[in-house]
Amino acid sequence: MRNNQTIILKTISIFGMLIVLLGLTSVHAQHPSAIYLQRAGVVHDHIYKEFYDSSKQLFKEKTVLRKDERPYSYLWPLCALVQAANEMEVLDHATDYMGPVDRAIAQYYSPSKPPSAGYDSYVAGDGGGDRFYDDNQWIGLAYTDAYQRTKKPTYLQMATTIYRFMLTGYDTVSGGGMYWQEFHNNSKNTCSNGPGILLALQLYRSTHEKKYIDTAILLYNWVNARLQSPDGLYFDALKLPSGKIDERKYTYNTGTMLQSAVLLHQLTGKDQYLSQAKSIAEQSARYFFKDGLLPGNYWFNAVLMRGYVELYKIDKQQTYMQLFKKYLDAVWDHQRDEQGLIGTKQVKTLLDQAGYLEMLARMAAYFQSRD
Repeated sequence: MRNNQTIILKTISIFGMLIVLLGLTSVHAQHPSAIYLQRAGVVHDHIYKEFYDSSKQLFKEKTVLRKDERPYSYLWPLCALVQAANEMEVLDHATDYMGPVDRAIAQYYSPSKPPSAGYDSYVAGDGGGDRFYDDNQWIGLAYTDAYQRTKKPTYLQMATTIYRFMLTGYDTVSGGGMYWQEFHNNSKNTCSNGPGILLALQLYRSTHEKKYIDTAILLYNWVNARLQSPDGLYFDALKLPSGKIDERKYTYNTGTMLQSAVLLHQLTGKDQYLSQAKSIAEQSARYFFKDGLLPGNYWFNAVLMRGYVELYKIDKQQTYMQLFKKYLDAVWDHQRDEQGLIGTKQVKTLLDQAGYLEMLARMAAYFQSRD
């Protein structure tokens, strides 16, 4: 009897090991796009579990708020989330990822605020806030992407509204360029000019109206003249009236100018832009990637990835996308907490989750495009 029991137990043990091995084989056999799509789904679900207030259709900014902090997110994290939602819809046409984010962003809109309609930095019905040109531009970029994908006229209408608002931040002080914050004429930043170039280019691609590409080239030339560093990357800002340069370099500033160069090549056919894009990509990979990692702001890095994605569409070189794959895997393996939230700090932010979500979705799309 004991021998029979031993045989049965050994058989069960072997059977269990086979199930485990088959499971591991299945995991390893998964298509890379499925892996990143699955991870994106996990991050997306955590965002709605930890940050979304369905009763108000608004999002929290952090997992833990101080007593003196406002209950809902400022606009900036939603700039990241709306782009991530668009990238999720690229992969899954049947699910409305953008709808909840669109409804949240609509609550920041100030239609009658002079000199032009735009989005406040906080919920308009709860006191609103200052308006930042870059926050508006990021939303406009997500909406132009969504328009090109869906052809829904409301996306194009809102993007053109944002374009009109951003032009109120332009003047010829220091030779041109746009300010960063409305009514604060003390700083012209790469982060308010780079996405401005992209918004103009996206609108040109959607409408073929010459004024848009004229704006894009005007801003592109100004940034390269005033804020490009000697190594071909980009400084953060020109301070006024001193003219002093803030020489810090961020991945998202390089990302917008890289993507701008690629799109200018696509839309004008001029090789000079492609040559510059390749130079920016090479220099940025050398400067920012250290031991397979990027600097700490996930969303900044997502904007850099946008530039690499656009360049890959042209030259099909996988080098930079493989660098991003290594980075995304390292974050997944080492920069998640026990709840599955992304970030190295104790308090987790919506901005970090949204930035990482966008990168996962773009990586899934990249692997799909290689099939």
